[in-house]
Amino acid sequence: MSPPAGIVYLLDDEPEMVKALSRALRAKQFEVRGFTSVFAFLESFRPQDTGCLVLDVAMPELDGLELQRRLTREGILIPIIFLTGHGDIPMSVSAIKAGATDFLTKPVEAGTLARAVRAALELAETRRQTIAETAALAARFATLTRREREVMEHVSAGHLNKQIAFDLGTGEQNIKIHRAHVMKKMGVNSLADLVRAAGRLGIGK
Repeated sequence: MSPPAGIVYLLDDEPEMVKALSRALRAKQFEVRGFTSVFAFLESFRPQDTGCLVLDVAMPELDGLELQRRLTREGILIPIIFLTGHGDIPMSVSAIKAGATDFLTKPVEAGTLARAVRAALELAETRRQTIAETAALAARFATLTRREREVMEHVSAGHLNKQIAFDLGTGEQNIKIHRAHVMKKMGVNSLADLVRAAGRLGIGK
């Protein structure tokens, strides 16, 4: 089975560890970019690419947990697999709570690492698709008129046409027309789809 598309960023301050893990992952057909410096990684890393990060906890420049926090603050939600030779339960719990996908202890078996990387890349692709779909919905929403946006907000909140017409000071037939326009512009075929789209955009809450 071919690996998921995406880049595996490998960050460990031990050059031999980087070489060994890179070799093991490339043998499984993953695309790997290895680094021994946090700052070299940050300079090379492109957030727009689908990828995951295999990260040593004990980095001399910036420890792994702090790098995780920094990426999160910058809105970069790359899946992270932590590696450590001396990790403990509180550290792993902290990492997982902060969004890490896995926490593995060195020396890690190649198959275990490959499975963790596969899962992380699949998660990264799912996130990429979700972001793209939300952006497409936002672009469609931007084409709505002010009144159509008002109608969409009311509809997604579960209001009936009669109630919406009363709230907006117009006729029920006008609301039906606006609803039809909203459905067409948003590219949805059912009320359930419209409500889901509104939820993705934070509308009607």
